[in-house]
Amino acid sequence: MSDALIDIEPGLAALPPTVGEHLRGLRAPLHERILATVRAAMRAQGRSLTGGQGQGLTLGVETAVDAFVEAVADPGRDLAATRAVFHALGRTEYREGHRVDALRTVLTLGARDIWAFLVENAGPAGPAPNDLYVIAGALFGFADALAGAAAEGFLDEQRDAAQDWASTRRRLITLLVQPEAPAESALHAAADAARWPLARSVAVVSVDGTDAEHLARSIGGGAIATVIDDAVRLVLPDPGTPGRLARARQALSGRRAALGPTVELGRARLSYRLSRRALALQHDGVLPAGPLACDEHLLALLMAWEPGLADRLAAVGLAALDGVRPAARQALAETLHSWLRRQGQVVAVAEELHTHPQTVRYRMRRLRELFGPALDEPDARLALQLALRHRLSRPGGADGR
Repeated sequence: MSDALIDIEPGLAALPPTVGEHLRGLRAPLHERILATVRAAMRAQGRSLTGGQGQGLTLGVETAVDAFVEAVADPGRDLAATRAVFHALGRTEYREGHRVDALRTVLTLGARDIWAFLVENAGPAGPAPNDLYVIAGALFGFADALAGAAAEGFLDEQRDAAQDWASTRRRLITLLVQPEAPAESALHAAADAARWPLARSVAVVSVDGTDAEHLARSIGGGAIATVIDDAVRLVLPDPGTPGRLARARQALSGRRAALGPTVELGRARLSYRLSRRALALQHDGVLPAGPLACDEHLLALLMAWEPGLADRLAAVGLAALDGVRPAARQALAETLHSWLRRQGQVVAVAEELHTHPQTVRYRMRRLRELFGPALDEPDARLALQLALRHRLSRPGGADGR
């Protein structure tokens, strides 16, 4: 909004002083008439002038009329105080759930009625027709400027509310996924502040990106989200609700995303940790890039949970192969891996490796020489299978250290 009315209508500088005095004399009846017009406009919007907002709007109307009358008499006077009143009214409009253009409608109707009133009361002693046109330009520009100040206030309040809302949801999600379970009182207070009914079960989803609010709205169903460590962490309440998981997967289509397991509310951190690690493994190319369910990749998560641990398991468990020639090492590793997976069925192993059963038997005799009793011990067999799965999946196969 301009700082002075003369910035809106420069022609005010040429008005005779008697014009300003004439308008000052009409101040009281002008208040009365414009308030009546505003009351009618408010009723048409299903609102009244009672209560805090009504009193604020009444004050705003009186302030606007007084400011305009005085500014016609003194066009260079500062209008910052009037702008501040309507900026505050715009904020109140947002807080009370009204539309941004509701106040503009009231201001437009008020400006038209002021103009009609001034024309009706021009009389012989009032402004000349040319002066009235100058006043009209100033009046409607003034109303537009006040509407602009109100719109700024509305948008400022909307932005601040969005920031507050995001903060309360972030606080709630942080409580849910923190290492130590939160106190019941703290959790209930955070949920109340975020207007989020505490669910019995949740699933935490980790998603590439920072569009937390957009994702939460897209998925719906009470989903809340925030950004933690440069990724969206989304809490999906009661995932077993029919259609909820399907809607989430649809909203996440085409993005790297990991859906943590459904857990009781108090175990939300487990779902968070799994989804977080799965998303990191998607980035590393260990897990597929599209939306995935962590429960379908638990073995991969287990093997890659602690960086370097699977490498150590392979190094220790497969040390018996270190002295074997590289070409033979690869064939023996593949044979042992298949033999463990096929529970010692030689024919099935041969089919899988596209080789002769006798070749498999020969290799297994060699492997028994290398590994000895370990091939018959359940825990050792499990460790060998995990070590081989890890080693053979890496570039370079059995030599991929």
